[in-house]
Amino acid sequence: MEKAKNISIKMPEDFKQCIAFHGHQCPGLVYGYLIAKKATAILGLIRAKDEEVVAICENDSCAIDSLQVLLGTTAGKGNLIINNYGKNAYTIISRSKKKAYRFSRKQYYKYNGKNKEEFALLDAAISSGSATIKQKMRQKLLKATDLLSRPFDDIFSTSQVEFSMPTYAPLARSEACGKCGEMTMSTKMVSTENGKLVCIPCSKKDQ
Repeated sequence: MEKAKNISIKMPEDFKQCIAFHGHQCPGLVYGYLIAKKATAILGLIRAKDEEVVAICENDSCAIDSLQVLLGTTAGKGNLIINNYGKNAYTIISRSKKKAYRFSRKQYYKYNGKNKEEFALLDAAISSGSATIKQKMRQKLLKATDLLSRPFDDIFSTSQVEFSMPTYAPLARSEACGKCGEMTMSTKMVSTENGKLVCIPCSKKDQ
């Protein structure tokens, strides 16, 4: 394989924060980063301390971690909603602005950087299953830096969608499961035929 060439693009500092949180650099993380930056710009967002910003993701990919870092949309706060349709689409909502935008990837990825020959060889090795870990990492780096260098509109379509105020994360007291005794959110419990409230795993054991 042709000797790897140096990549001159410097990773943005806030993208490095996404890498640190996620654990590694990858193209999926870049997609989320690009969406977070675009949504912040057009909606005037500030990273959510509570549920001021809501992200509705139509997949469960690496992109979500960039949204968590930059937008403050997290599973724990309840302002990260995952509808796993396997689609590269994300809706970002601002409660204060009462606006929502949906971002969707336009097409299949095609490398457009300077190292086209090297990328093609790496891609072929990955497709055949013969790529080494080093080759896989190199391919991800080439793809990530290529994506970071492109205009947003080359990658995603942007459309304002109808605003609907999302419900806030539900709060409910915990109660002991009538079977295993473990504390469980009361609204997640299931009533059995004998009137006991049990957790979902215990309810399935009786089926």
